[in-house]
Amino acid sequence: MSKVIDAAVTALAGKSFDAVAKFVFIGEGALMLDENGPRAGDEPADVTLTASTEVFEGLLSGNTSATVAFMTGKLKVDGSMGLAMKLGAALS
Repeated sequence: MSKVIDAAVTALAGKSFDAVAKFVFIGEGALMLDENGPRAGDEPADVTLTASTEVFEGLLSGNTSATVAFMTGKLKVDGSMGLAMKLGAALS
């Protein structure tokens, strides 16, 4: 498993989500987040967010706005946009 994915799992420890979300780190792998918390994996999800490692680091640190990243094409959302917005609130 990638050190980037390991670090993201650690950063999201204690977080959960009432649906299945997947974060695809371009060139690194994927992370799943659901009611059981974060884990490395690449499974089907209700919503999938795809971005570079740098964008995800900015999102997790609060230095990057998910809305701005999405509107500028740096963050791609597949699946339910409503769940993506709910996910943003769950992570803050």
